[in-house]
Amino acid sequence: MFNPRLRSILRLVLGTALVTTLFALPAIAESQVRIVRLSDVQGTVQINKNSGLGFESAFTNLPITQGTQLRTLDNGRAEIEFEDGSTLRLTPGSTVEFSTLGANDDGKRISTVNLVEGKAYVNWIGKSGDEFTLNFSQEKVTLTQPAHFRASTSSSTAEIASFKNEIEVAGPSGTVKVEKNKMVSFDVQNNDNATAARILESDPYDEWDQQAIGYHDQYAKNNNTPYGYGYSDLGYYGNYTNVPGYGMLWQPYFAGYGWDPFMDGAWSWYPGLGFLWASAYPWGWLPYYYGTWNFVPGYGWGWQPGGWGTWHGGLHYVGAAATFHVPVTPTGTVNTVVVGKGGPVTSIPASQTTIHAGSAGLGIPRGSYGSLGHLNSQVEKHGSAQLHGAPQFSASSGHSGGFGAAHSGGSSGAHTGGSSGHSGGGGGGGGGHGGR
Repeated sequence: MFNPRLRSILRLVLGTALVTTLFALPAIAESQVRIVRLSDVQGTVQINKNSGLGFESAFTNLPITQGTQLRTLDNGRAEIEFEDGSTLRLTPGSTVEFSTLGANDDGKRISTVNLVEGKAYVNWIGKSGDEFTLNFSQEKVTLTQPAHFRASTSSSTAEIASFKNEIEVAGPSGTVKVEKNKMVSFDVQNNDNATAARILESDPYDEWDQQAIGYHDQYAKNNNTPYGYGYSDLGYYGNYTNVPGYGMLWQPYFAGYGWDPFMDGAWSWYPGLGFLWASAYPWGWLPYYYGTWNFVPGYGWGWQPGGWGTWHGGLHYVGAAATFHVPVTPTGTVNTVVVGKGGPVTSIPASQTTIHAGSAGLGIPRGSYGSLGHLNSQVEKHGSAQLHGAPQFSASSGHSGGFGAAHSGGSSGAHTGGSSGHSGGGGGGGGGHGGR
């Protein structure tokens, strides 16, 4: 007969091994998982997250995962931010696939994007030995150093133009070097044979690309965080304050004491990750995936940076007003579920408009009116302020992406359920609880 004491010891050993394995598996899986940011949406942009729903309406602050497809329709433009602040911008009528968003054994990030059709601008910062590859037509550009270029592809021709540094393009006709301020075309119908490099010709979307780079360069200064994506928006839409007993907290302008960071947004479902929170606010990336939101009596909500080693699912907070209710993670659906002012959220017009306390920057295009600090002072004093003049950085005829009416299913309205005053919050597959 089997010794009962031995059976108990064996059960304990096997149980310990099982628990160790269960805890180790997520760590192994997460070490190769990368999520980047859909940082700007103008006009009609669609996303296919492999959720079984096909292409859905896309909006700012949606996570981009490996295998995701993104496409812009005739009036659509989009920008994607990578962890170090590098960007990929798409003009109307473009489709890309993020075939690889991973990391090698040394922890260096490996990104591969396929430009299926249309035109893309790449501004690659090239930090820490990370590698970026863009495939277009039968050509391939692999970057390990800073570069800024424009690439396009269609059924007849493909083209690449370099704005910064020399880049190499590998294809059926061999490797072609494209120097700064030069461009090369490829004959798609003739084995992608390359033309001789010629002087770079301007494109109607070059100005939009430069405006976006100018915005990031200006407002991402003094970044002391390990990540670059979303930091420029923190510089434009808010500021840091040293709050006694809490340290340095970031708060958006025009927040107001009754505002909370989870009033407006949406739950979006991703295979293998579950529901992830996407904030409706144009600055709503870093404060929802790193660090913790703190509620401070007499001050309101402020974000405390930190927790850089773990990417969370979106809801992390400490303390709350008695009336606060955290949005509850949806169940039983893979459709997008909207919370609060889910849509439509449109840009403010170029003419005079009013900013009210509690808006927290909602609807203000990024970089559009220079410094917002003085306007914030007016709103704090009078409850509102007037905006005048044309936007500085926003592209003409574009609209910042919000949660449009085309969202799939789900419910709108205010926060649903949840208890007030508790630390942490459910964040879909990203999960985790906030804490100080």
